[in-house]
Amino acid sequence: MSNDTDPARRIPFPGLSEVFRHDLPASIVVFLVALPLSIGVAVATGAPVAAGLIAAVIGGLVAGLCGGSTLQVSGPTASLTVVVAESIHQFGWAVTCFITAGAGVLQILFGLSRIGRGALAIAPVVVHAMLAGIGIVITLQQVHVLLGGQSLSSSWDSIVQLPHQLVSVHPGDALVGVLVIAILLGWRYLPNAIRRVPAPLVAVVAATAVAQVVPTSIARISLRGPLFQDISLPALPSGGWGAVALTMITIALIASVETLLSAVAVTRLRPGTRCDLDRELLGQGVANMTSGLLGGLPVAAVIVRSITNVNAGARTRVSTMLSGVWVLIFAVAFVDVVQQIPKAALAGLLIVIGMGLVKLAHIRLARRSGDLIVYAVTVLVVVFWNLLLGMLTGLVLAFALLLWRVVRVVVAAEPVGGADRWLVTIDGTCTFLAVPRLTGELARVPAGVPVTVELTVDFLDHAASDSLHEWANDHEKTGGTVEFVEMGAARIADLASGPPARGHARRLLTETLGPWRRTPLVDPIAAGITAYHRGHAHVMRPHLGALHDVQNPDSLFVTCSDSRLVPNVFTSSGPGDLFTVRNIGNLIPQGGQDSSVEAAIVYALDKLEVRSVVVCGHSGCGAMDALYHERVTGSGLDDWLAHGRGTLEQFRLGHPVAAAAAAAGFGEVDRLGMVNVAVQLETLARHERIARAVAERGLVLSGLFFDIPTARVLEITAEGIAEFTDAAGGFEVDRREPVVAQ
Repeated sequence: MSNDTDPARRIPFPGLSEVFRHDLPASIVVFLVALPLSIGVAVATGAPVAAGLIAAVIGGLVAGLCGGSTLQVSGPTASLTVVVAESIHQFGWAVTCFITAGAGVLQILFGLSRIGRGALAIAPVVVHAMLAGIGIVITLQQVHVLLGGQSLSSSWDSIVQLPHQLVSVHPGDALVGVLVIAILLGWRYLPNAIRRVPAPLVAVVAATAVAQVVPTSIARISLRGPLFQDISLPALPSGGWGAVALTMITIALIASVETLLSAVAVTRLRPGTRCDLDRELLGQGVANMTSGLLGGLPVAAVIVRSITNVNAGARTRVSTMLSGVWVLIFAVAFVDVVQQIPKAALAGLLIVIGMGLVKLAHIRLARRSGDLIVYAVTVLVVVFWNLLLGMLTGLVLAFALLLWRVVRVVVAAEPVGGADRWLVTIDGTCTFLAVPRLTGELARVPAGVPVTVELTVDFLDHAASDSLHEWANDHEKTGGTVEFVEMGAARIADLASGPPARGHARRLLTETLGPWRRTPLVDPIAAGITAYHRGHAHVMRPHLGALHDVQNPDSLFVTCSDSRLVPNVFTSSGPGDLFTVRNIGNLIPQGGQDSSVEAAIVYALDKLEVRSVVVCGHSGCGAMDALYHERVTGSGLDDWLAHGRGTLEQFRLGHPVAAAAAAAGFGEVDRLGMVNVAVQLETLARHERIARAVAERGLVLSGLFFDIPTARVLEITAEGIAEFTDAAGGFEVDRREPVVAQ
């Protein structure tokens, strides 16, 4: 998304052919979805039916023209139903129009303040819970309408009065309401050709048709006349300005958050779509001002209509604007049709919408992320009190939970290696709040024993540091020793130079990788040893202690001496896992011509009884480059590379590995390196001791190739190259695209 302020880049001027081909059909689909929803929201709030149609017209024309999202569709939304209904009940319709216009002014200020992206910082669990609470309230209210009664303003009253409403149900209303719900829920299971027609339109039309033949009275919506006769000017409140301002802020916040979330969703649906969030708030503000002044409901971007617009093939904002035009034409020319729609049909439509706002995926996400208490409390407050209090409660709980997670520290003290040594681990944010927990765990350490204190903290303040040092001094007076190991980003030494500050992972990474980098005036070996002693020696100590008298490696690993290869890193192995032999070009001379390599093979097989032998080459190998170009240095290097002559011959004869590497996009020197691995494996297979170990105890021979630019490891087989797969943990030949572009 972009906040580009150049209007010419954000308001496209499509050609007529594009409009007729894409935007015109999409606008009709959006209109057919928006029409029943707009009427239903108006009826649910207790506002004039025309108010919903006016809002739909303005949402399409004004928000579509002025907004920053080209494909987003705005109009009356179910998420504002509860707060608008409360406003009408408390202040009346005319004052509610004034509140709507005022909310638009606030949205314009939001846009001018350029806080569009900032609004997205609201915890998603609070937004999800607010929508779920709104959905529950809508459902509880509209169930009474579906059964032939009137919606109640209180959720508690809706629950308490439900048994009475069930006893006095109106069969005709219940029939058409249930019919709408059945159509909406079952529509997804029909063939695609049928589902091209919007389900809400089909459901309302079917319910209206059934209502004409049912031999019982059914309540229908009413209009006083054409659309323009219902336009009313807003009125100033006679008092209670604090409550008015609170309602105005609530509408502005909810409409803005829903609009921004919808904009993000639309952008993800259509990658490359430009969206200026600040301008979108400006457009929504202008639309709400206009809607309030003309007697319409509050406007917000509606995710259902926006997704419908995208899926229908819309390309520009013309589709959104045309949908508003179609609503205007319908409202003026087909007033009699609107008055035939049963209220129960719209109630069924709103019940399905309300149930859809309660998403199981959001509940599961809240449970997995540990935010379920925030979700549940927010929903309860929204349902049984009001929306604004629910939002504020959710935000406070979310912030409290975040604060608890940030300042939480895990402290544990336990013996290691019997009772001879103790390990104290401190993980998290270590502040004065952790001192009681810290002193309690440290008190468990016996006097006189050696102790390692492992600090994996991202923040450390003076109170916690002083507490640690005081305990360490007292413990050493009893004859014990204390070794501090700082593995986190925060350092005790930093407190001597200034106030406590949160450590940065980048510094920790730099310190960890520092010995790998050659720094002027600093001995990298000495620096690396110092860092090892400070941060990792204590972790290695228990493991190496078990390997003190014996080694039991799994593999004999033959690889190149190249400094860029670190076998234990790309094989995720540790001390005692690999018996490694390194030489120039990872060569294995035939017939035991090199005593060093021969001695390693014999020792690995007879003494260590390794279970596999691995030969590993790599890209950009200097030995392979010299071999390929047949360079002569006049030194012992020429004699050593002579052991690779067989590899060069196989390469020139068209070894299968070379062909596979060429198909994968590797250069000639790297192809030679891969062939070299295959040839060395053939040499090993002919070795007397290895052949016997393969036959008698199933010794495994394998070849690897490390591609340095991509840090990927490939397998080299007799037939070609293969690639590791995450799913099976094995190899998979992949010739659909080059493994690496040279």
